[in-house]
Amino acid sequence: MKIPVNRPLLNGNESKYLQECIETGWISSEGPFVGRFESEFAEKVNRKYGIAVSSGTAALDIAIECLGLEAGDEVIVPTFTIISCIHQIIRRGAIPILIDCDPMTWNMDVSQIEDQISSRTKAILVVHIYGLCANMNEVSRIAEKHNLFIIEDAAEAHGLHFDQKPCGSFGNISIFSFYPNKLITTGEGGMLVTDDPLLAKNSQSLRNLCFSQPRYVHQELGWNYRMTNIQAAIGVAQLERWDDFLARKKAIGAKYSALLANIEGIQLPLSKTDSSENVYWVYGVVLQNGMSGNEFSEKLAELGIATRSFFCPLHLQPVLTNQGLFVNESYPNAEHLWNHGVYLPSGVGITDEEIEYVSQSIIDLLK
Repeated sequence: MKIPVNRPLLNGNESKYLQECIETGWISSEGPFVGRFESEFAEKVNRKYGIAVSSGTAALDIAIECLGLEAGDEVIVPTFTIISCIHQIIRRGAIPILIDCDPMTWNMDVSQIEDQISSRTKAILVVHIYGLCANMNEVSRIAEKHNLFIIEDAAEAHGLHFDQKPCGSFGNISIFSFYPNKLITTGEGGMLVTDDPLLAKNSQSLRNLCFSQPRYVHQELGWNYRMTNIQAAIGVAQLERWDDFLARKKAIGAKYSALLANIEGIQLPLSKTDSSENVYWVYGVVLQNGMSGNEFSEKLAELGIATRSFFCPLHLQPVLTNQGLFVNESYPNAEHLWNHGVYLPSGVGITDEEIEYVSQSIIDLLK
């Protein structure tokens, strides 16, 4: 048995809408599915504006660029996240200020934020990790108190709610990813969502090389980060199955948790917190028996089971430390997750039989 870490489902109207793109010739970013996908997705997360782009990383670059950061400005960022979160902060000459994660939810420990705020702090970049929310009430309170901008990275948070409010609806601007391992996929792709018309306008310009009038005269530098009509067509078809996919994700998480309950040597993800219910973007486990995540993954690979390690914390990334960043900084919770965390096959296409095989394999290994 060979079980991939993710298997998307593309058996809805994806083929029909792709055929429509081909027959009409609308394959570029100017096709009608782009606007439809933007408006329908924005509505899903209670936002006024959606701006479709080529990837979640592109969405982050644009969101951070919209801040107008200057050299020396500071942005508070969780260390336990993907490296995309820090790219544009560094390119702008701004300074990332890192926060450790909570050992149970794996999200940034918001109790540490206020101690790191200085006169140079301009924004908080909050990231929802692996299917549970960061504490947005506290983040919002701190941001309002100190007049800070909030960027909400909801790349892994499709369908996730905090206090019954959808993730992606908090702060000034939020971003999503549509990589194949996300609840909704367009192959590659991303989305910015906001209620601010100026941020929406700036985002639309930045994704499209900042064209102005005359068309080929540019006052600012942007990117070609446009989403194609072909990608958006897939996205529209995927949105039609949002509720089914979300229910399946929750069922996958519940089945893993039931099968792995009371097994010594492993920490399972929380099913919920006081403010949110886990949507299990991925099903992650943390080894507590001294085994490293890499060793565990290698043993599962021998059984035909693909896995992924947890994120390498930003303060341990060679490309960043080689630039002199995060010297002598340590964040023990994030380091523990990196060393001992693994996520299991948990895409919407996984079968119950496969979940049972993975779970029994883990039980046998831990014994």
